[in-house]
Parts: sequence; structure tokens; C-alpha cells
Amino acid sequence: MNMGASLPLVTPRAAPSGPVEERRDPIERERPKGRMLIFWGCGEAARAGQPVILDFASMAQGQMPSGYVARRVAVGSPPGGRTSGYWPNPQDSKAVPDSASLHGEHTIRGNYTPDIRFALGDGQDFMERVALQTAARGAGMSVQWNAPATATGYFATAMGGDGNDIVFWSSSEVQESGGLLMDYVPPGEVARLIRERVVLAPQTTECTVPGEVIKRMGGAGMFNFIAYGPEANFGFPPRPQDPQWAVKVRYKSTAATFLGETGARGTRRAEPARGPAGTTGSEGTTADAPAQAPTPGDAVREGIKALRGIFGR
Repeated sequence: MNMGASLPLVTPRAAPSGPVEERRDPIERERPKGRMLIFWGCGEAARAGQPVILDFASMAQGQMPSGYVARRVAVGSPPGGRTSGYWPNPQDSKAVPDSASLHGEHTIRGNYTPDIRFALGDGQDFMERVALQTAARGAGMSVQWNAPATATGYFATAMGGDGNDIVFWSSSEVQESGGLLMDYVPPGEVARLIRERVVLAPQTTECTVPGEVIKRMGGAGMFNFIAYGPEANFGFPPRPQDPQWAVKVRYKSTAATFLGETGARGTRRAEPARGPAGTTGSEGTTADAPAQAPTPGDAVREGIKALRGIFGR
């Protein structure tokens, strides 16, 4: 990896608990304001029946809009708990250099684990970077990307606001909010979601955000993209014996770019920094756009808070 002799794994320590304060709910809570307009599907024009409108005030009262779809997704949750060790961490968070490789022998040592040894070979190195390129297509915005050799599928979202509403779009061919899809998803689940037309097939290299979405975002928004990768599994001793240890290596590649008018500056590109398998890599920023996302306004912020409270996320 060209990062020294070893990388320290650190177990997070629970913060000391302070005195418990009595909480009293106000007699009347302020009702959340604003709406979220949900669009989906690649193409210059939005499909019939869009958008689905979520009114935060109504949802806070338990009233869900007719036609709203919430799909179950089996995500690949990482291990956790008081015996978990993490890198990067406060002791060591240096960036992974471009020259780093996962090829070769790996050893994990701990004071409560046996020595864990495994090797990564061909096809198991860092996943290829995703590079995004945008260009106007009719009233919409076309986003193109390279196809990483080991990609199992793709998913993209865009979000923006006009000061009153949150506007959300996903690349799914069927209605999908995508709340669980912007992180690693196992290959078997990706294959199922491709069959259900939620995730884009690995040979896809272009998707157009509809013109109505761009217009409702006020001509600007943030486009987030993930390429799902493979999974490698190791264990000792080999099955059918009960393993003393097991290792799961997961791969993904992410990128983000700013949706807006390209003007005379031409297309935009974004490339993410690589992170080691099993960690969350940093997302890239565009070459000719601000590094920070546009401020969506008070309605957008209130809407996000309302959604977190309603869905428990």
C-alpha cells in the first residue's frame, strides 16, 4: 500500500455518560414545513405521473401520499460493536496514495483475535475510479461515466431546491427514493435490483436527468453516483469446519458533480479519491464548480430534518 509497516486499528471508546436531564415535550410542537418532489428515470423528459409529492406537515401526522413506494433493500452492513477496530481513525487518518495497491498478503493482529492472514490477487485491487462528465441534452442534463471493469451496477441521485421545495431524482426506472442505495450493496442484491429496473446495468455509461427536474432545481443541483463492486470472502479453517475467523472485502467507487449549465466552460468532470476496501472514500469535486454544494434554503433544511424524524434516519 506504500503506507508504512502497518495501519493501526482503533476501537472507539464510548463517551462517559453525563447526568440525565428530564425532557419535557412542548404542549404544541411546530409542524414541519415544505415538500419533497420525487422524480425518477433517465431521459430528457419526466415520465407521466411525476412528481410524487411528500408534504412534510401531512407526513408528520402519519399521512403518506398515495402512490408512494418504499422498497426493501438488503444492504451489506459492516460489523460493529465494542470489539470492532477501525481505520482511518483519530490516531491515523493519512490519505491513501495513488500508488497504493491491495495486491498481496494482508495480516490483521489484535489483542483479542487470532492472527488473520489472507491474500488479494488479480481482480481484487482497488476498484477503478469513476469519472463523471456532464453536458446539456435538450432541456435535460446528460451525465456520462467510464465503466469500471469490476462494476456490478450503478445508481445515481440528484437533489436541489428552489427555496420552497426539495427536488429529488433517482436513476431508477421505477419509483425509488434510494435512501439505502448510496452505499455498498452486495452483488446478489444488485443483480436483483437490476432485474427490477432499480439499479442500472454495469454496461450502462450514460443517464440524462430530465429537464423538468433541472428546472425545478433552479438550474442547479448535486449529482451523486455509486458504482457497486464485487465481494471477496475468506475464512479459516475452510468450510465445513466452524471458522476461527472470516474476512469480507467489499468494493465500491463513488463520485459527485454539480448539475448546472455548462456554458462556455464546457463539460465538467469529477474524480473521487480512492479509499481502501471496506472504508468510505472521499467524493471528488468538479474541476470548474464550487467544492461546496449550493445552499438549498430553509425549506430544504426543514424537510430533511422532517424526513429523518419520520423514517428514523
